Parts: sequence; structure tokens; C-alpha cells
Amino acid sequence: MMIKNIAVIGAGTMGNGIAQVFAQYHFNVTLTDINEAALGKAVQTISQNADRQVSKGIITQATKDRILLTLHTATAMEAGVANADLVIEAATENKSIKLEIFKQLDALAPPAAILASNTSSISITALAAATKRPGKVIGMHFMNPVPVMKLVEVINGYATAPEVTNEVVAVSRELQKVPCIVNDYPGFVANRVLMPMINEAVHSLYEGVAGVEEIDTIMKLGMAHPMGPLQLADFIGLDVCLSILKVLQEGFGNPKYAPCPLLVNMVAAGKLGVKSGEGFYKYTAGSKELVPAL
Repeated sequence: MMIKNIAVIGAGTMGNGIAQVFAQYHFNVTLTDINEAALGKAVQTISQNADRQVSKGIITQATKDRILLTLHTATAMEAGVANADLVIEAATENKSIKLEIFKQLDALAPPAAILASNTSSISITALAAATKRPGKVIGMHFMNPVPVMKLVEVINGYATAPEVTNEVVAVSRELQKVPCIVNDYPGFVANRVLMPMINEAVHSLYEGVAGVEEIDTIMKLGMAHPMGPLQLADFIGLDVCLSILKVLQEGFGNPKYAPCPLLVNMVAAGKLGVKSGEGFYKYTAGSKELVPAL
């Protein structure tokens, strides 16, 4: 199978990053979202990100021009996936929403198309079961920010065909990414390891072991992490962290994955991290200074 036409479903942070990278590497991309304003914002973000890459010498102006030329948008899923060889769903991390999307994709995408999800925790096997092509359903978990991060966690569902896995691995390498194949268990590998660490950092703060800056500094300087776990949680979104921890807790039936009460309360209060302007740190537009909020 020759993969050339890519459909990305969802124009949020992950969706526009995925669309940008595919367009950069000579794929035809259609970015689909029911919200036309979200599509306009996504194209603007992609243009601004590409401008930064041009200014740093990462890509040329000609590459930026090609990205915008080969990137198309659609508000109707039928139009967005009509010619797709590979569809990547990058909607909100909600199982019921993703299941409904996969039902629609199965009905609307060409029969030969591979259906992938950028989910960070939801079962690929469950998504595949919502379709009549479970062998063609797979996970492609990109990391944020997509144009920068090299990893693609490739997740095999129970029924994913080996040739589909091979195609997705090959496409990931065409994007200059490093694909790592894992099997479909709660949290896969990335979040099964990461989220308990973040949760333990929140517990350390909750129990008064140390402050926000101290916890993050210890992990950055002592463990060579580029970003402390509390800052990383803010960057991911505290609501997303909470959702993934609940998936782990439910999937394994193990109380060790139970989210810290402080995390639960912060999400309930709308303190979601960078996207809300406050989480474990306060975020001010135009400022890179890290100011603890707790």
C-alpha cells in the first residue's frame, strides 16, 4: 500500500501538529474539524510554527510554503476522509467520542484506509471493535509538540494486522520519527510509566514533602529530566492526566493508580495548567517565567 493522502480528525494542539509534520514531509493532508474557527486557528498556528522553524534554520521558506500548499481543511468528515490512505483521529481524550468517530470513519473512509488514533490511553482494541475493519485499526501516539518530539508510540490492537503495523512504522520513519511498537494495555508504555510518576509528585506536594519548585528541580537536576513532573503535568493538561490515571485505575483494578485528591480538586476548580493559565504554576502571555501557584 502506498500511503500518500492523510486525513487528520481534530484541529486542536495535537491535530495541527500532526498535520504540519505530514505536510512537511510531502504528504497531502486534510485537517477536519466541525468547528470552522478551530480550523482557521489551526492553520494560523501551523503557519506561525513554520515561521519559527524557518527563523531557526530548521526548515526553508520553500518548505513552509509547501506545508501550507499541501494542507487542506474540511468541516465535514465525509469530505475530509474521502481519499484518505491513512486517517489519524486526534479528537479529545474521551472514549465515547472516539468510539463514535471510529464508527463514522469506518462508514466514510475508503475500505483500504488505515484508521489510527492518537489516543494516549484509550484501548485500540475497543476502538477497532466499533468498526468492520479491526485489522486496519492501530494507535499512533505522537508526543507534544509534534514537530519537535521524535517518538511515535505505535500501538497494536488485538486484531491489528502485521502489514498495517509495518505500514505505520514505515510512515513514521518517513516523518523522521522513531516508532516504538507496543501492545494494547492500559496506558500503553508512555503513560503507564509517566502518569504514576506525575501522580506521585502531586502526592509529595499534597503531603507537604516539598514545594512545587523543589520537586521539579530535584527531578530535573537529579534525574536529568528536561522538565519537572509538575510542570510537565501543566503542559499536558491536568484534566488529561486525571483522565489517564482513571483509565489506568479502571483498566488494572489497582489502587496504586488512584489519582491524588489534590489533582482531582484542581481539575474540579478549573486549574488545568497551561491551557487555563494556572495549574501548579501561573502562566502569563508573553512571559516564560515559572511562578508557582501553590
